[in-house]
Amino acid sequence: MKKLVYEYPTSYDVIVVGAGHAGCEAGLAAARMGMKTLILTISIDHVAFMPCNPSLGGPAKAHIVREIDALGGEMGLNMDATTIQIRMLNTRKGPAVHALRAQADKKRYHSRMRQVLENTSNLDLKQAVVEDIVIKKGEVKGVITRTGIYFPGNKVILTTGTFLRGKVIIGEAIYESGPNFQYPANELSRKLIESGIILRRFKTGTPPRVDGLTLDFNRMEIQEGDKNLRFSFFSPEREYQDIPCWLTYTNLDTHQVIHDNIDRAPLFSGDIEGVGPRYCPSIEDKVTRFRDKERHQVFLEPEGLDTNEYYVAGLSTSLPYDVQLRYLRTITGLENVEIIRPGYAIEYDCLNPTQLKLTLETKAIRGLYTAGQVNGTSGYEEAAGQGLLAGINAVLALRGEDPLILKRSQAYIGVLIDDLVTKGTNEPYRMLTSRAEYRLILRQDNADLRLSEIGHSIGLLRDEFYQKFKTKRELIKAGQSYLDSIRVNPTTEIRETLVELNSGELQKPVNLTDIFRRPELSYDDLKRLDPNLPDFPSDVKEQLAIETKYRGYIDRQMSQIEAFRKMEEKRLSENLDYLRMENMRKEAREKLDKIKPTSLGQASRISGVSPADISVLMIYLEKGERENAQTSDKK
Repeated sequence: MKKLVYEYPTSYDVIVVGAGHAGCEAGLAAARMGMKTLILTISIDHVAFMPCNPSLGGPAKAHIVREIDALGGEMGLNMDATTIQIRMLNTRKGPAVHALRAQADKKRYHSRMRQVLENTSNLDLKQAVVEDIVIKKGEVKGVITRTGIYFPGNKVILTTGTFLRGKVIIGEAIYESGPNFQYPANELSRKLIESGIILRRFKTGTPPRVDGLTLDFNRMEIQEGDKNLRFSFFSPEREYQDIPCWLTYTNLDTHQVIHDNIDRAPLFSGDIEGVGPRYCPSIEDKVTRFRDKERHQVFLEPEGLDTNEYYVAGLSTSLPYDVQLRYLRTITGLENVEIIRPGYAIEYDCLNPTQLKLTLETKAIRGLYTAGQVNGTSGYEEAAGQGLLAGINAVLALRGEDPLILKRSQAYIGVLIDDLVTKGTNEPYRMLTSRAEYRLILRQDNADLRLSEIGHSIGLLRDEFYQKFKTKRELIKAGQSYLDSIRVNPTTEIRETLVELNSGELQKPVNLTDIFRRPELSYDDLKRLDPNLPDFPSDVKEQLAIETKYRGYIDRQMSQIEAFRKMEEKRLSENLDYLRMENMRKEAREKLDKIKPTSLGQASRISGVSPADISVLMIYLEKGERENAQTSDKK
């Protein structure tokens, strides 16, 4: 144990280690739910720092931001207050995959979040490097810093990101570091290993940042934002300066520079040991794997309003500095580019998340929770979602209440945590819409309708936001009732109006709901059929349109969710001895014994457990229920 110099006089209910996106949400959740909370971070100047893209959102990730917001988290509010561009992606596809994506002013994003932390009741923010966790009889009791200060605490949430034994790699230059040249956290890894936690090495990377004054934007494609969009359901409307992004492409000359220097690429020389993200490969990986592809997209994203620095999305790399400069200058619009910060890879320690409960508490140490990239994920949004749930569950455990376990049918956050804990991950995990079985139900537009009731009931979503949510819900209900109640007759005037709206004729009397199901008609089009049609806010109209036009598909998914619910409600005892279930395959017994699933549904999703194994498990459960019933009858 680290030598103690001083015991801090305040004992905390919850201590959060790290103030990245996971740590901020964990600390705010715990404090807002009434617990005395401490956040310890290596650098207060890097609270909610964006070491990679200065952006949030995209497919599935935007859904998570909206879910965090609906539950009472801060990420969406912080993004809306610091947005410099926002767009809606996938608008030509169905609503299940519509996704917001916004650029933040990186500096303002950090500074506003720091202000929020500093002004939140019950929350202390301090700068310190945590090197030890105090554990007594298998339960966490606090943390000790590099300077020997002991902070007592009942629950500890580790949100250490990529700092655990962090190692930065730029070509032949390799040195210990956290992201953006901050201190790494080396001792904490050793403590976790000593406590029975299994760690492994993952890798992620960033592209170069370049000087916007050396770019020729006239030779690139402009990517402008949309208007009147927000991440948070509860943000006030705000005018912001729309700063464009720019699109260009690599070319065969770019690829040739990389091929000529591939022997200097750490990814191929063996200098990188960690497993990298499959869905965000480096440029050297892309040009090597996809040799027949003549170009790759490159996005120039502004880092803020008060800087000329641009993030070069699509060119993540660990190649040497000189190679980075050479291949950048082969790209259209970047012929005279100057690098401000070179791209780099970073290796770090992380947990195998199958060592966690669905609450994100570690199985090995009571009261110790982990969230974010330390759990093997990638992305700010995935980290923040985990941090929020870890903070909530730490508080619920202190209250002696049931944990909040979001189901796969309730939230993308539920899918994320269930995937991690049940299946584990062999590479940095990224949330994708394809991972969600019920994505027509789990849309970004209805996250508040799914989760705000929960957020308020646990004491996290503030009252003013809850009232706004309730008003929206009541207006949707009133709108649906009105559409169902109004009959439209096939008069000549109505038929002519429908033709003008490029819609088919009406043959018999129907209600407005039936007409609104026509895909070509908007809510406002109905005003021409019914002058008394109530006007609603745009988000209410959106819900009415989706619920009406996709009703058949939604009902089908709700039926699937009902079948899923029955599997999830079949609870499994932690004391089940899977190793003695002789009729089950050995691999399945070992996997079930390791994961200790809490329900039959979770057991069915474990890799290596087949439907036949689940049938055997159900037989054992039914046998146990019969024996319990017979014992009860004898009494």
